[in-house]
Parts: sequence; C-alpha cells; structure tokens
Amino acid sequence: MSETLTVTEVVRHFAEYVNRVAYRGESFVLVRGNRPIAELRPLPAGKRLADLPALLAALPHLSAAEAGQFGDDVDAARAELGRAEAGDPWRS
Repeated sequence: MSETLTVTEVVRHFAEYVNRVAYRGESFVLVRGNRPIAELRPLPAGKRLADLPALLAALPHLSAAEAGQFGDDVDAARAELGRAEAGDPWRS
C-alpha cells in the first residue's frame, strides 16, 4: 500500500523519499490540495538487451530427435489449420 504525502513534504525531503523508493521499494502517492496528482514508485525490474545472449544460452536445448519431432508437429498443425473451415467469429 502506498503512503500518501503532500507535494510540499516531498520537495523538502526529496532525496530521502527517492532513496526510500530505490532501496526499500516503497511507493508514495503525492497529493496537492487533498487531490492525488502523482505516484512515486520503483520501476519494474527487467533485463537489459545486452543480457539476452546469456539468457538464451542458458535455456535448455532440443536434441536432434526432439527438434525433428517438433518440426513434424508444426507441419501437422499447419496442415490441420489449412483443412479447418473458417467460421463467422461474430455468430454465437
């Protein structure tokens, strides 16, 4: 749950609140005139694009037999989709 703070309070102690967001993961709703106007919260953690090669290398790999079977399954699914009759998506 986010703590509610006035904009004036945040301005007076800005560095303190930014540190609380950065290091404690706290969130704050900023109000002016008793109306919420903004939120100060941590950004979602993500991965950098530069980390992608290592992430992909860490994934499990298919054996040659598994890759062949997967290809056969994809071909069978495509063939089945080609035979499927297109219906009216709006009809109930």
